[in-house]
Amino acid sequence: MTARVLVRGERVHLRRPTPRDADGFREGVRASRSLHRGWVAPPADEEAFAAYVRRSRRPDFEALLVGRNEDGTMAGVFNLSQIFLGPFRGAYLGFYAFEPLAGQGFMHDGIRLVFRHAFGTLGLHRLQANVQPGNDASLALIRGAGFRREGYARRYLKIGGRWRDHEMWALLAEDLDGHRPIADGKSHRSRQRPT
Repeated sequence: MTARVLVRGERVHLRRPTPRDADGFREGVRASRSLHRGWVAPPADEEAFAAYVRRSRRPDFEALLVGRNEDGTMAGVFNLSQIFLGPFRGAYLGFYAFEPLAGQGFMHDGIRLVFRHAFGTLGLHRLQANVQPGNDASLALIRGAGFRREGYARRYLKIGGRWRDHEMWALLAEDLDGHRPIADGKSHRSRQRPT
């Protein structure tokens, strides 16, 4: 059984992780240790990956694997966390790429699909991405995608055993060409999530 594709673009697609992805995911994490060191701590062992998949089934968290269309190879991950509906309608966006596909534009393609899913299917209004100063690749990705810098948070997250500062960036649905993208061409009804 193949995991269902949520959104497909020209080069990549988004889908949710399943237990069958454990080996490929962990291999991506292993191959990307030097790329991730100091920036992010993705689930690296069997137990942590299983917990990640379980968490991805919660209504306040979306785990989205970026797969290359030609062969399904995982290029990276986008996570929508702390999803709130009601009057806020927002989420935090986290992400990381996997070697050997990092730096080839797959995450750039993937973030556009995340927008279709988040602002279209889920009906969100705001995405916030918090990125460490000096993480040039991640800052380039969100700047290129249209995020705007809104602030600076000192000692914001503990990563790799250290509290680390982060720049706070955000993107609103109306920042995308002045209109909300509709993922499936239908009217905008998000699935029910607790507020």
